[in-house]
Amino acid sequence: MSSKRIFFLDDMRVIACFMVIMVHACEFYFIDGSDIGIRNRYDGFWVSVIDSAFRCSVPLFVMISAYLLVPVKGSSTDFFRRRLTRVAIPFALWSVLYAVLPLLWGGQQVADMQAALLRLTHNFNDASGHLWFVYMLAGLYLVMPVISPWLEKVSRRGEEGFLGLWFLSSFFPYLRDGLGDIFGECYWNEYHTLWYFSGFIGYVVLAHYLRHHVTGSARRQALAGTLFYLCGYVFTATFWYGRISTAETLQQLELSWRFCTPNVILMSAGAFLVIRALFSRRRQECRPVKQVSMLSYGIYLMHIFVLNAIHGLLAPLFSTPVVIVATGVATFLICCVLAKALSLLPGSRCLIG
Repeated sequence: MSSKRIFFLDDMRVIACFMVIMVHACEFYFIDGSDIGIRNRYDGFWVSVIDSAFRCSVPLFVMISAYLLVPVKGSSTDFFRRRLTRVAIPFALWSVLYAVLPLLWGGQQVADMQAALLRLTHNFNDASGHLWFVYMLAGLYLVMPVISPWLEKVSRRGEEGFLGLWFLSSFFPYLRDGLGDIFGECYWNEYHTLWYFSGFIGYVVLAHYLRHHVTGSARRQALAGTLFYLCGYVFTATFWYGRISTAETLQQLELSWRFCTPNVILMSAGAFLVIRALFSRRRQECRPVKQVSMLSYGIYLMHIFVLNAIHGLLAPLFSTPVVIVATGVATFLICCVLAKALSLLPGSRCLIG
């Protein structure tokens, strides 16, 4: 890793962190337990407009990490040791807090808490569903040293070939929705032809490609990025809204929101290019942005607690779009303050990374 700070990645990390919170602020209006919970098409419209706009949040986080970390330099042992302190320990602590704390305000019974703690031995709980991201990120950290030698040697064309196959594999969720199992999939084999070119690893390679091979003028990058983002966003929002009346499950409703679909890939690549073009000329650090960037993992870990409380206060007072935006903004700001306060405690890295 370079010791020189890349300023625009701080801006991108702050933006992505806010995007995640906005996505979760929308969930109150289309999820009811494990079922679809859209009360009316008015709610559905605003969820499609707002939530769809921020679906590139998780891919941006992945691309930020990859932009900084690959190809991995130094020993794999040192690489994993740094990640353990930064990611795994706070993740474990907050997983336990999400399993235990609801008992204090009557959100669950003792038996529920015990079941939640037991479940943590193999997966996240419903109350901490957003922590699925950490499991995925851990998998990417494990594979980064594996693909790094290839990234150091591969040509531009070779990298483009990988990304082309990855983009092709991103159409599979739509193909499965219409055709069922494809390209060798069956109940005894989920590993289809392009399995090894699919998933979030594509964003790792994409970040490396954008860093080393996409170096045009800021204006051209911003224009291209805007076009990519808008094309992906229009499809994402329109498709989601159109499924309201036909989807029978959340999985069907959220098809166009899946992070490794072609429309979200376009949005993510576009957002990355636009943010880099807008902020890459900054040569001095912005202290508030840097502070929030450094606290972003802690903000991510804690924000569901704050989000639920804020939404409960605002929901009876305002219309759907106002509540979504106000809940997201208020949650983000409060979590920034709380994370900063926690960072002043001894051993805070074990709590907020």
